[in-house]
Amino acid sequence: MRNFLPLAWLAAIVLATGCGKPKSSTTGWKINDTKNGGFMANLKFKGQMTGPGLVFIEGGTFTMGRVEEDVIKDWNNIPRQVTVSSFYMDEHEVTNLAYREYLYWLERVFDLEYFPEIYRSALPDTLVWRDKLAYNEALVENYLRYPAYNFYPVVGVNWEQAMKYCAWRTDRVNEMILIEKGVFYPLNDQRDADHFDTEVYLYLSGEYTQQNKKGLKDYRPNSPYGKEGRPVTIEDGILLPKYRLPTEAEWEYAAYGNIGNRQFDRLYEGNKFTWAGNSMRTSEGKSRGDMLGNFKRGRGDNMGLGGWLNDQADITMQVKFYPPNDFGLYDMEGNVAEWVLDVYRPLSFEDLTDFRPFRGNEFTTFDKDYQGAGELTVLQEPQVDQNGKIVRLPGQLPVRPVTEQENLNRRNYQYSDYRDYLDGDVESSIYYSKDVPSGEEPMYDYNKTTLIGNTIRVVKGASWKDRQYWVSPGTRRFMEQTVATDWIGFRCAMDRLGMQNDLKRKKTSKKPKRQKFRPYRMSK
Repeated sequence: MRNFLPLAWLAAIVLATGCGKPKSSTTGWKINDTKNGGFMANLKFKGQMTGPGLVFIEGGTFTMGRVEEDVIKDWNNIPRQVTVSSFYMDEHEVTNLAYREYLYWLERVFDLEYFPEIYRSALPDTLVWRDKLAYNEALVENYLRYPAYNFYPVVGVNWEQAMKYCAWRTDRVNEMILIEKGVFYPLNDQRDADHFDTEVYLYLSGEYTQQNKKGLKDYRPNSPYGKEGRPVTIEDGILLPKYRLPTEAEWEYAAYGNIGNRQFDRLYEGNKFTWAGNSMRTSEGKSRGDMLGNFKRGRGDNMGLGGWLNDQADITMQVKFYPPNDFGLYDMEGNVAEWVLDVYRPLSFEDLTDFRPFRGNEFTTFDKDYQGAGELTVLQEPQVDQNGKIVRLPGQLPVRPVTEQENLNRRNYQYSDYRDYLDGDVESSIYYSKDVPSGEEPMYDYNKTTLIGNTIRVVKGASWKDRQYWVSPGTRRFMEQTVATDWIGFRCAMDRLGMQNDLKRKKTSKKPKRQKFRPYRMSK
């Protein structure tokens, strides 16, 4: 009996794979075989690759919310245990150099005379550095473009701009993957709508014929591609999921870095900050006494005494200067606060589910009849919303909100916009006796009696302007999504698809090695 299970597994493997083409375990037909119908599947998949700039964050359960006194008395971060799935996150904040690469691409691809609003709408607001009673003109003129600030975090970027950067980064990374795989030729003279877009490539066949080099082998008997090979599909597992902003739960989980305070599955001490202990200074070696992050130590003290500056930064600091947390993430404890994906509500912790919590869903679908086209087509002009803001760029696919009518039989959702879900019923609001004005939130009366609305986003973490209180990852603030400041930046995240770890569990987690800092250069 002891040998039965191993022999059974061996027999199943032989039946499924045999000596030639692998067979379906449900029908017996061969997979990836033209003579057997040509059904294709990637049976050599080894897992999702890590995208450029990202660090793998193994998910798990944690207590989300405050871990110290709520000195502001907002009561907006009540502790609650939740679970986040594994994901990827930028090792450090998006830098000026990285954002300028995005601006350069927009300027190179889109005609500035015909589409001036595309480039202009992406520009950071450099005037955020101005202060009515301080002299900051040098930062206004130089912070974004002067090479001394290449690897400083970009600021002056609002939430909407950060989201568009994430979308652009997705397409550029996937385009380079196809080039490195030999599927594409580089095409440097892309113009306007004629540029690579991941969704167009996946959902509209026949696009990017100029870039096609050699496609993948097509096993279908009646393949329309012939010897040239077929395009890459989702089933191949080659293209990466979308870059996006992290959710509030993901950001907070990653910032705490509690993976370093465990044995097996027991957390023996939860972090108050992004490092172990209550001290704000390091106790290790030659750097003993140095500040562990870039934040304001006290009134009028941005960097300490000349000759021995405490955090060595008057404003922001070059990324990766301070030690990483136990996930290997830099600057989660200061430098700039960061945009996250969530819409702000003070009572979100009472409403959200305990698995992958998030508020802000706006469900959309591709518009197959955009401007009466009668089919799904690539945009030749920007798609704008009712306020004239650019929603999609030329070369992308048009989208629209899902409708209640097409979701009548669904139990998990029916509407498009769930940003104000569970805010309360209209009968409990000031509109109890009349219709709610279109686009307004009845429970909060945004911009009249409160600053809470559907366009208010959560901001996490401390910045160079903040005191120690905001260094704790459980603290949260909010800001209008169209507003930019000199103390808010962002970093990107990406979903982890499939297995949540590499199946190699260890008693404890190894501390990440701190990379050697190089002034005016990216650390290695």
